[in-house]
Amino acid sequence: MCDAMTERDIDAFFRKNGITRRTFGKGATATAMALMLPPVANAVDVVEQDVTITTPDGEADAYWVHPAEGKHAAVIVWPDIVSIRPAFRAMGKRLAESGYSVLVVNPYYRTHKGQIVPTGKTFRDPGIRDMLMPHARSLSPETCVSDGRTYVEWLDAQPQVDTGRRIGTTGYCMTGSYVMRLAAAIPDRIGAGGSFHGGGLATDRDDSPHLLADKMEAGFLIAIAENDDERNPEEKVLLREAFDEHGVDAEIEVYAGTLHGWCPPDSAVYNEASAEKAWSRLLALFEKELA
Repeated sequence: MCDAMTERDIDAFFRKNGITRRTFGKGATATAMALMLPPVANAVDVVEQDVTITTPDGEADAYWVHPAEGKHAAVIVWPDIVSIRPAFRAMGKRLAESGYSVLVVNPYYRTHKGQIVPTGKTFRDPGIRDMLMPHARSLSPETCVSDGRTYVEWLDAQPQVDTGRRIGTTGYCMTGSYVMRLAAAIPDRIGAGGSFHGGGLATDRDDSPHLLADKMEAGFLIAIAENDDERNPEEKVLLREAFDEHGVDAEIEVYAGTLHGWCPPDSAVYNEASAEKAWSRLLALFEKELA
């Protein structure tokens, strides 16, 4: 999860690799880093646009990208705590180039429209974390499910979506738990979920996502950062027990050498080799569960 301990781990990573906050900020803007994503083999042509979706709580802005021809399985992408930005648009476009109709959403639409952190700034910059936390705290399991239902309904109304196939969803950091909550709330439509360095997947709270396993009919990829696992090694055990008890197919793996936040290409601790491994496992999950 994104907290002071995560910051200390990242500081140690920077010192080990001779990186300073200033040099990272100057040399790794979100746009530049997003362009570092490896190209998709046999990529299809895509169409992309910004859209506005009416929800029970207001107008939600999102990025909609899909193959130029045909109907395809849909995917909802929930960004991390830094929210929608060029890196997640690039990640969504990459999924679309792989043959999916993809909606990259803005979790903070109730309190802020569009990109909230200026390009070139990161969660680690002074003041950015303090600015983001009120937006993050405005979200809840209830807003997750309410928004998710609306996005599924919107997707099912789009001509580029094959409604005969179930929907996939991905979540990062604070939204890693969203994929589980949606799978439990909409089991007839959510067929696959990928959680990447997700937080709060199995807790001691009564509303912990792992307690919803009996309601899920999706397959999952749970990709855990090594330093997150070091802090909470029991979480993966609780997840495995809950999934196995209710017959939920899930691949749970701690990615060696990774730090929290290692998947988005604009992250301070982006780990390309591990991110590409997780990407390949996500595509395999979608191919299996969204067929």
